[in-house]
Amino acid sequence: MNTSMITASVSMGSLQQKLDMLADNFANVNTAGYKRKTAVFEDILTSVNNQLNDFNQPGRKSPLGLVEGWGTRLMQIHTDMTQGSLLETGIKTDVAIEGNGLFEVRTADGARAFTRHGPFQLLPDGQDQRVLVTNTGQQVIGAGNQPVRVPNGYDLQIAADGTLTAVAADGIASVGLGRLKVVELTNAELLRTLADNLYGIPDGVDPNGVVREPGDINAAGIAVRQGFIEQSNVNMADEMSDLMMVQRAYQLSARALSSSEQMMGMANNLRA
Repeated sequence: MNTSMITASVSMGSLQQKLDMLADNFANVNTAGYKRKTAVFEDILTSVNNQLNDFNQPGRKSPLGLVEGWGTRLMQIHTDMTQGSLLETGIKTDVAIEGNGLFEVRTADGARAFTRHGPFQLLPDGQDQRVLVTNTGQQVIGAGNQPVRVPNGYDLQIAADGTLTAVAADGIASVGLGRLKVVELTNAELLRTLADNLYGIPDGVDPNGVVREPGDINAAGIAVRQGFIEQSNVNMADEMSDLMMVQRAYQLSARALSSSEQMMGMANNLRA
């Protein structure tokens, strides 16, 4: 009875974590650039109890031994970096990525971060220029690891290879602004999920083993699309199916825990 109670309670804890992860996916189904999360489980402990040869009866197909499990745990949450569909907005500061790339930004403390959340904005910086930022205020990085700045009175144009150009209102005068920094993702499993739909590199991990800056993003199969945003890659049908399976598994574990508790109560109330 103790074994069944331990197994059920441990499994319920893991299933609750997956329910929280599914809730996060549901909540961000309309968040631009959001990448769905998936869970990986593993057995905590599996023990095999030997059986006597008397159990090896004619017709038995399974080997001798009783396998006893002790529940499962959530080993890791993976980020599914599958490309989401692109939605055309016509807004010049909306930018999307096609392919296995990420925008690089700077957080408030100056740390590197990455995102595919492309509804950017141009905010005045007090120097007759405007700086390109995410909708939560992180500066978007361009060539030379410097923030992208656009002179006042100019519109921003972004080519498919990330080239930045400031074009005057007359459509004739233009100023080159370098190139938008887009990095290629080489190991998604090492990315750490941050707030505001951002990703970071954990401490102690070599950044070059996670992302790299290609010389030509188009040659790497990456393209920048101005006037588009990438939609979430959450599929509601898949998430609902996962939710129903997790709920059923949680209910089964809860019933096992309740039954074990009842049997233990009956055993404690036995009288000689």
